[in-house]
Amino acid sequence: MSLPAGLGSARVAATRPAVVAVVLIAVVFAAVFGVRLLRARDVGSVVAPAAAQLTANSPTATGASGPGQSGASVVVSATPGSAPAAAPGGAGAGTIIVHVVGQVRHAGVVELPPGSRVVDAIDKAGGAGRKADLSAVNLARLLVDGEQIVVPKPGEAPAAAPTSAAGNGGGPAAPAGAGSAKVNLNTADLAAFDSLPGVGPVLAGRILAWRTEHGRFTSIDELAEVSGIGEKVLANLTPLVTL
Repeated sequence: MSLPAGLGSARVAATRPAVVAVVLIAVVFAAVFGVRLLRARDVGSVVAPAAAQLTANSPTATGASGPGQSGASVVVSATPGSAPAAAPGGAGAGTIIVHVVGQVRHAGVVELPPGSRVVDAIDKAGGAGRKADLSAVNLARLLVDGEQIVVPKPGEAPAAAPTSAAGNGGGPAAPAGAGSAKVNLNTADLAAFDSLPGVGPVLAGRILAWRTEHGRFTSIDELAEVSGIGEKVLANLTPLVTL
């Protein structure tokens, strides 16, 4: 059934305003939504750095503890790649301090790294003097913190070398032979002779060579027959050795 021509034209004319209204509503909705989306994006770009700054400056992040806080600290790196601050109280740790006296160029207190030896301490004091008798000093001995190193003249007996500082609170050790067993001239090895005051590795080797040549010591006075042992050194060794 066909509609009259006038009625169809009227229906089309009535539909056009409705379509236009729908299009206008859609355009307005899209514009409002787009504006809100742009605002949300701008706000996020401002809020995110501000929130990060507040987090970094908060008492928990900086390690400060206020009322009701546990006081736990969280390390926050202010700048990528920046080195952390050094912990206080580490200055001077791990060093050895000794007093060098006698026949050296600059007697006094010197500071050396761990593992240093007597020769290093003498070098730090300017080196041995012209009258120094280095054969009476064990230059290869490891240093003990707080000890005194005496570089003697020929014929002088140097100070007794300290033993290991372990077990006495880290202070200077007792001299060799003090309160310990005497060194047996007929059974002692090179290290035992080297521990005696005034006997270095060279003189200890001469004592062993004498014992090898003559068989054994029959008296302590026979030490005087060893090259390098004079009356003063013999007097110092007599109470520290036995047969």
